[in-house]
Amino acid sequence: MRISQYWNLDLAPGNDGLDGNEERLTEDLLALLTDATRIRLRSDVPFGTYLSGGLDSTLITALVKQAVGDRLRSFSVRFEDAEFDESAYQDEASAFIGTQHSAVTCSSEDIGEIFPDVISHTEYPILRTAPAPLFLLSRLVRNSGFKVVVTGEGADEVMGGYDIFKETKIRRFWASQPDSVWRPLLLKRLYPYMDGIQRQPAAYLKKFFQITPEDIASPFFSHIPRWKLTSKIKGFFSDAVRAELAGANALADLEQILPQSYPQMASFNQAEYLEAKLLLPGYILSSQGDRMAMAHAVEGRYPFLDYRVVAFASKLSPRMKMKVLDQKHLLKRAASGLIPPSVQNRYKQPYRAPDGASFFGKRANYVGDLLSAAQIAADGIFDPRAVAQLVQKFRRGALTSVGDNMALVGILSTQLVINRFINRRDATSVRSGPVVQNS
Repeated sequence: MRISQYWNLDLAPGNDGLDGNEERLTEDLLALLTDATRIRLRSDVPFGTYLSGGLDSTLITALVKQAVGDRLRSFSVRFEDAEFDESAYQDEASAFIGTQHSAVTCSSEDIGEIFPDVISHTEYPILRTAPAPLFLLSRLVRNSGFKVVVTGEGADEVMGGYDIFKETKIRRFWASQPDSVWRPLLLKRLYPYMDGIQRQPAAYLKKFFQITPEDIASPFFSHIPRWKLTSKIKGFFSDAVRAELAGANALADLEQILPQSYPQMASFNQAEYLEAKLLLPGYILSSQGDRMAMAHAVEGRYPFLDYRVVAFASKLSPRMKMKVLDQKHLLKRAASGLIPPSVQNRYKQPYRAPDGASFFGKRANYVGDLLSAAQIAADGIFDPRAVAQLVQKFRRGALTSVGDNMALVGILSTQLVINRFINRRDATSVRSGPVVQNS
């Protein structure tokens, strides 16, 4: 048997030809999306949609409603924590389109309780808890008698929706005049939904997003701040793991598999390529998507990932995707009149869920056992003292950073993988294990 690639994402300069006539491009995009949605409604079983209240899922729900014409069921996650909840937009979108809407409300304690089941299905460590509410959502879908959902995944990657694309644009703009006083002030326009970042003074943001000469020349310019933050998790590794990883260079390995056309891509397109090739298949469609849906035998279908839609989007000039700092500019035009204006024009709020705080309630009694000094030492991946300090930081209720939360989720999910697939303890036995308080 031989495996060969028959199609690939192409963001090379030669494909950067669709520009200018926004009205025509808007019509072409909407026509492609309409047909991509239509053919994904072929099913012998009932289907519904995921309706998060954002631009992408709301537009897809509207296109499904146009195609079916009758009652359509939509489903969503709501959060007890207002920082993550989008229920007001979900309700408005459902009423505007005319769907019969159902939602599951998720608390941080719910996440802590079901996390062992989630990791049993991801079969892989993760750095975010966001898959957990989608595990509950797919259960709601299945219990409601549905086996197929049409969703908006892929739009952010191919249509310029993520803040990392805006971040790249701002940092390139700043790099062209590095001594400018006002250009780095644009960094305040990033991540408005993250209170921890918005509370930081401009000097902190300037330091965090700082640009070195090496960064400017790097093929990974767009992702360097994010990857530097994530790499701090390596500080929790045990001495044995650090020794084994000594000399490893993940960025050099990644650079070896980039396409030959990559250096000629615009910086914006390079960022899109990395998101589409790394985050999308490895996490969005897998750990957070298909594995959570199929945990309850629900199939997800993705019109934005129709190869014709992706090919069209790859030919758009970056300014059609992000006009100045307006994300998904052309897609917003395509959605005009089909979805509520408040949803069409709202700031992009990526799907997130409560992280570290989820694991220190009464319903996550397995955490003390898995993160105890004895268990950490026995499993050998992490440094018991470093883990104990991190755990105590959360137990004290101290202010925690994005990096702290990623580290805790990454360590805990790794411990769950070890216990589930190496030590062969199932999720039920892990959840019912003794509580061991770290000293």
